[in-house]
Amino acid sequence: MAITAAQVNELRQKTGAGMMDCKKALTEADGDFEKAIEILRKKGAAVAAKRAEKSANEGLVLTKTSGDNSKGVMVEVNCETDFVARSNDFVEFANEALEAVFTSEADSVDSLLTGNSALNIKLTDAMGKIGEKIQITRFSVEKADNGVVVDYIHPGSKLGVLIRIDNVSGGMDEMPGIGKDIAMQVAAMKPICVYREEVPKELVEKEMEIYKELARKEGKPEQILEKIATGRLNKFFQENCLFEQAYIKDNAKSVSDLLKEFNSKHGAQAKIKLFRRFHLGDEKK
Repeated sequence: MAITAAQVNELRQKTGAGMMDCKKALTEADGDFEKAIEILRKKGAAVAAKRAEKSANEGLVLTKTSGDNSKGVMVEVNCETDFVARSNDFVEFANEALEAVFTSEADSVDSLLTGNSALNIKLTDAMGKIGEKIQITRFSVEKADNGVVVDYIHPGSKLGVLIRIDNVSGGMDEMPGIGKDIAMQVAAMKPICVYREEVPKELVEKEMEIYKELARKEGKPEQILEKIATGRLNKFFQENCLFEQAYIKDNAKSVSDLLKEFNSKHGAQAKIKLFRRFHLGDEKK
């Protein structure tokens, strides 16, 4: 049967697929709309299978927080090329994935997609329409019962941060602004943890050995190598632990000073609990 332009346009409006794909699907389905939709979805599944081994290192990092900053989520959705990452279709799906994470109780990508068949279908459909591998790579959900969760997205949406600050018993209106500044600090300075006590023991031991060897090669006496290495390790902590880093907006004070000022002003005991930093290209997949 002859397929009219009106039919093609109607299917395109309903599925978002390209004009030629819609026409081919309708022709194959002899004008049956439901069958044509099924054909388009199978095309998406076929694209997914074909592109399964492809690398998907481009994409977007998106965040969302609740109005009271008690909850925040961050998600990374990947595709193969930067061109697709900037397309309306990909951006739309990435935002749907963000909303799904925000409203879901899922604790992994697999459970998110298993428990949300509509999102799973949209993922397959998006791959069929775009023609690239698309994947929800990771997400983080943070909640603060007596504090705030604050987000930051660096321009370009390739880098995002969530930071959780607990025990904000006073100054709740002021803390989101401070939290945003600290989140920007995390984005810019890339700390490995919040506090020095959280640095893995193996890394500390490795750094100490390196500093001792450097001092030894500098001709320093063996009996003071430990002292020299400890001093250099303290410098390592100051550069790599968020709480001890120099504050990017005022190098005269540290991030810990910023929190101390807030706590003194409001009679609070606010404490940075954790941060999450997603950057496209991180070794996490």
